[in-house]
Amino acid sequence: MNKKLYVISGCSGVGKGTVLKEFMKRNSDNFMLSVSCTTRKPREGEIDGVNYFFLTHEQFEQNIKEGKFLEYAQFAGNYYGTKEKYIKQKFDEGYNIILEIDTQGALQVKAKMPEAVLIFIAPPGVNIENNDISGGLIELENRLRGRHTEDEATIQKRLAQARTELERSKKYDFIVINDSVDRAVKEIEGIVKK
Repeated sequence: MNKKLYVISGCSGVGKGTVLKEFMKRNSDNFMLSVSCTTRKPREGEIDGVNYFFLTHEQFEQNIKEGKFLEYAQFAGNYYGTKEKYIKQKFDEGYNIILEIDTQGALQVKAKMPEAVLIFIAPPGVNIENNDISGGLIELENRLRGRHTEDEATIQKRLAQARTELERSKKYDFIVINDSVDRAVKEIEGIVKK
């Protein structure tokens, strides 16, 4: 059976980490989370090859020149990316792969691997049929403010990013509304069974 690459994206505060953790708990026999490369320094407890493959800027840029990345982006002065060889190796080992990346990277993946399945996790309030994201932005703002972990400038920056991501989500194969973790996980399970 051919293995597939599933790309999961979602706005900050939408709960995609919680949904993915629950999905993996229920489906770890058939799926694995992809490990990305980064140039940022390891945080305490992070292990090379488990959390990330930690590369120097020079190594990363050399890999870019050699066309080794399926997707990559730069955030806050650091590179993040996924090596194509790593994905193919995991397919050969018999895994379906879940890649959790932003919408920019997801669209790069789709351009190189049209067979990849893009799933966007959206907040409640997004009306897919009417192409209306305003309710989702209100929900995200409430969630971000409810965390009490970010200042106003950070919240505004995250909301602007969310608006961009919600617009890009229209190019995804599936949009899953996260109004309940259990329901969202079941919907993703339904998608991967098709």
